[in-house]
Amino acid sequence: MPSFRSGTVTAILEERPGLQRVEVDLGDGAERAYVLPQLTGAVALGDRVVVNTTAVELGLGTGGWHVVHWNLERDRWSEKGPGHIIKSRYTSLQADVGSSEEHLEELAEVESIDGMPVVAAALHSQVPAIAIAIKDRRPEAKVAYVMTDGAGLPLALSDTVAQLCDRGLLDATVTCGHAFGGDFEAVSIFSALAVARHAAKADVAIVAMGPGIVGTNTRLGFSGMEVGGILDAAAALDGVPIATLRASFADPRPRHEGLSHHTATALRLACRERVRVALPLIGGPEEQRLRDDLAQAGITDRHDIVEVEVPDVVARFAEHDLEVVSMGRAAADDPVLFQVAAAAGIVAADAIASGS
Repeated sequence: MPSFRSGTVTAILEERPGLQRVEVDLGDGAERAYVLPQLTGAVALGDRVVVNTTAVELGLGTGGWHVVHWNLERDRWSEKGPGHIIKSRYTSLQADVGSSEEHLEELAEVESIDGMPVVAAALHSQVPAIAIAIKDRRPEAKVAYVMTDGAGLPLALSDTVAQLCDRGLLDATVTCGHAFGGDFEAVSIFSALAVARHAAKADVAIVAMGPGIVGTNTRLGFSGMEVGGILDAAAALDGVPIATLRASFADPRPRHEGLSHHTATALRLACRERVRVALPLIGGPEEQRLRDDLAQAGITDRHDIVEVEVPDVVARFAEHDLEVVSMGRAAADDPVLFQVAAAAGIVAADAIASGS
């Protein structure tokens, strides 16, 4: 069950489109909270607000941030949306965000993305490596990020996406399912890919959930299983589906050491089409471990392994002034996680170049 408390806004820490970060005194001193103005309207210094404290109390991955649920300074608030498509349906925060499909006539009969490469990743933190690798290889390529609803729903909350857009590494954003706040809204992964190609005019799409992948330490109970369906959707729409491995030699959990069981299961069970799987040539025992894991999981036989040389991804992050963290670890402490992502980006860039 959710937990709510009321308090007073004592500081405005940061503001950007779709997001405010504030400090709120709930009776025990200043605590951090964020506001999604698209859902509740903005807050001001001194406002009394109600905050949802559930995630912080449970120690979940919000980084210690509460969520402002309502501003008690107003009796009513409304903001007319652009259409009739509602997201976060059947909750107290359902919002009319509209959708690109209901406004753009050119999407009415679309069933193809015309060979567009689609890179599917399970982790939000891998998006920067994919985007940088694409732009390094094909600087002129227009890159769209499609954010699914497999984890966090508000795109505005992603510092990563905000930074990638500011640095010209992403050219458009699409939010699909119940994720919201992109440059374009879409109802399904199928229509999101169509929007990326035909409305955003993207040459390549990166698809990954927002921050906060869900896992249960079971074979099937994790939100990264969506990668299989994303790849199948890309294939069904005449795209080029490219899988990003989840791999680590810094994660202390045995199920994520080497090739993560998330990738092994998603590509073995959930993905029914034959797709390209990017393998970075990193050499040594780590590369051999990845090869062995891919073979043991049956992925080498079921899919097409594409071997690629990868750049020094951690150095490229620094050159773009990006501080990339995953699972609480800095990129420099877990470089393989980002090398496999960069490999997928290179495969995608080469698919643009070859048109196949």
